[in-house]
Amino acid sequence: MPDIRHKLAIHAKPGTVYANLTSIEGLAGWWTPDTSGKTEVGGVLRFGFGPEYFKEMKVVSLQPGKKVVWECLKATSEWVGTRLEFDFGPDGEKTTLVFSHSNWGSYTPMFAQCSYDWAMFLKSLKQLCEKGKGSPFPGQHQ
Repeated sequence: MPDIRHKLAIHAKPGTVYANLTSIEGLAGWWTPDTSGKTEVGGVLRFGFGPEYFKEMKVVSLQPGKKVVWECLKATSEWVGTRLEFDFGPDGEKTTLVFSHSNWGSYTPMFAQCSYDWAMFLKSLKQLCEKGKGSPFPGQHQ
């Protein structure tokens, strides 16, 4: 099964990265402004992408300053059951983040598109952590 993986350096403390991955305000600042739900372990987060499409993620694990794990509950069929992991930690003056989106059934055109889109959204997370403003949906390609 193919996985999407990205690694990036963020010039911010791990606590800042964690806050932007675990608060509604932070998630809305880098992924999509239409973000709602419960951010604690076992909670479900809803991410809207226009009037007709959304994703729901169950918060599986939270390790402050280190790791955030979600499982996709609702979205297109290719996403359901996939796992999203944000592993990060201090690396000198920066934080290194390793992202993985795993459990894809096969390599498909949607897999390829999502790999690109994740790169854009992770860039948005980096901008939010470093500069206080990200480029969430629908502006991630700007």
